[in-house]
Amino acid sequence: MNQRIDSYSPAGSPAGWSRVGDEVRRVVRRADPVLPYKARELLSALAQLALFCNGEGLPGTAEVWLSREAIERFIAVGCPNVGESTRGNYRTRLLRLREVVLGGECRTGKPARLSASFPNRPYSRTELADLWGWAGGQPTEELRWGCKTLLALGLGVGLDSPEVIPLRVHDVRAAASGKGPVVVATRGSRKRDILCRRPWEGVLASAVDRLATPGVAQYLFRPNCHSRGTNTVTNFLARSQPSPNAPRLVTGRLRSNWLVELFEERLPITVIVAAAGVDTLHGLSRILPFLPAVTAEEAARLLRGGP
Repeated sequence: MNQRIDSYSPAGSPAGWSRVGDEVRRVVRRADPVLPYKARELLSALAQLALFCNGEGLPGTAEVWLSREAIERFIAVGCPNVGESTRGNYRTRLLRLREVVLGGECRTGKPARLSASFPNRPYSRTELADLWGWAGGQPTEELRWGCKTLLALGLGVGLDSPEVIPLRVHDVRAAASGKGPVVVATRGSRKRDILCRRPWEGVLASAVDRLATPGVAQYLFRPNCHSRGTNTVTNFLARSQPSPNAPRLVTGRLRSNWLVELFEERLPITVIVAAAGVDTLHGLSRILPFLPAVTAEEAARLLRGGP
């Protein structure tokens, strides 16, 4: 068993693993005979937590990673693209690891309640206005444009973090005048062309214009960051200046706003599925609780059909 633990490495050779890998393996070697989990389950959960903490600039020790504060922050912002049950499993395994390695509870008390709606709940109009003001109020041009680009890609095109990170400037095709349709060609397993929503065309076109250099395949988001990893967006947002008036920016919530808007405008479901890059309607089920209710009279008219 120790041989399996000693040879473990996360898929994709994520940046930062060389700095945290030895400590991850040491902790799991210590805990594996004690806890009723497979070593790989413990390794996977702790590796993700350790890489998240490394991206946050925290010291590479189990005492820091397995603090209740670090675990709760990881659950809240470090794994936004997984479901409630998966996050619950992560928390359970990590808290049991904490008991073995550190023992006992810490000063923060009970863990925050998990809510499946939090990473998926669309922002209100007021929250979106506050987010735009927050983005424009960042202290540096890099932070301002990075935040605005995330808003445009999330609310205008419905991209989540894994699709934002590899995007290049030349993947965005905008009219030369800066006024007109803007098309984004995504990369990865869900390749597709998406038309940007009209209110965000200008923001996205301006983001492209300021970076476009002939013959250079430059990243659109964080163009000066050449080491790309799963924490590229999270690390950037951790550097941004928070505001007491604005909610935290979560790309999954921006995508939910985009999806809800498409449903509200009654686009054909086949168009929404294709634009969202999903294979089944199940991939859209998480936003159903946030769609506006239809009156009984309107539902009856629509179901009956005709004039």
